[in-house]
Formats: sequence, structure tokens, C-alpha cells
Amino acid sequence: MKLSRRSLFIILTIILTIAVDQISKILVRTYVIPSQKSEIIGQYFTLHNVENVGAFLGMGSDLSPLLKLVLLLIFPIVVLGFVTYHIFKDHTLDKLSIFAFASIIGGGIANVFDRIAYGSVTDFFHINLGGVFRTGIFNMADLSVTTGMVLLLLVSFKKKKEPIN
Repeated sequence: MKLSRRSLFIILTIILTIAVDQISKILVRTYVIPSQKSEIIGQYFTLHNVENVGAFLGMGSDLSPLLKLVLLLIFPIVVLGFVTYHIFKDHTLDKLSIFAFASIIGGGIANVFDRIAYGSVTDFFHINLGGVFRTGIFNMADLSVTTGMVLLLLVSFKKKKEPIN
């Protein structure tokens, strides 16, 4: 079976997103001491090694094991399956939307893999621009998912809406 350029682009984007995330996490687990902070760009951009047993920004870390299983593993796997099916079947999607969805899928798969393999997700980046902007501690998969969501939002604003008659 010959893959179309479109399908190959989707698959490669997903694989590269997972690879960048997993390689970065391996490096952090190997070289960054847990719970210590290393300055990359002063206090503005720091590197950590934190195991997150919850979801984004640790939300849900205090849920019961059954709820964690449902909300942090089963539900994301089902959603990732639907999104993956959607981007392969919907040939009306533009290139930017395809890239955005593939980035979301790759990041989602990478974090789900961590939850299955390690029981937690390794987070390591932190941005603190004083009172202007501050993030929680995040990883490359989180960055991929967030970037994909922002791109989809931009695409939706860019599309011209037809007036309602």
C-alpha cells in the first residue's frame, strides 16, 4: 500500500513530535536532579525534573485511582483515536490544520505513553517573565498540544464565515 504525501506528512509529524518529547524526557531524567532548578536564561526560563501524576499543571493529581484511569488514560486514548481518524478521513482540512491536529495527537500520545510506562509524566520547562507571564512546569508534549490548539484557533479565525441568511 502506497501512502499519500498527506498521510506521510501526518505520520511523520506525529512520530517526530513523540520522538522530540521522549528524547527530551530521557535527557531530563538522566541529567537533571529531581526537584532542583537549573537556570537556562536567568530566572526567566528554568529547567526542572518533576514527575506529574495529574494532568496539565498537576490538575487531577488528587483523584482516586479509578478516576485517574478514566480521565487521564481511557478518555485521552479515545479522543486521540477520534482525532486521528478525523484527520486521515477529512480531506477538506488545510495543511496548517493537519499539522496542528498531528501535533496534538503526537503530544497526547507521548504523555499517555508516560502515564502507562512510568505512572507519571516528566515535566521540566518553566517560564517566568515576572508579573507579565508565568507558566506551570511543562514538557515538549504539552508544548505540542498547546501549539496545535493555538494554530487551530488561528485557523478558525482566519476562515471567512458566511453570513446567515
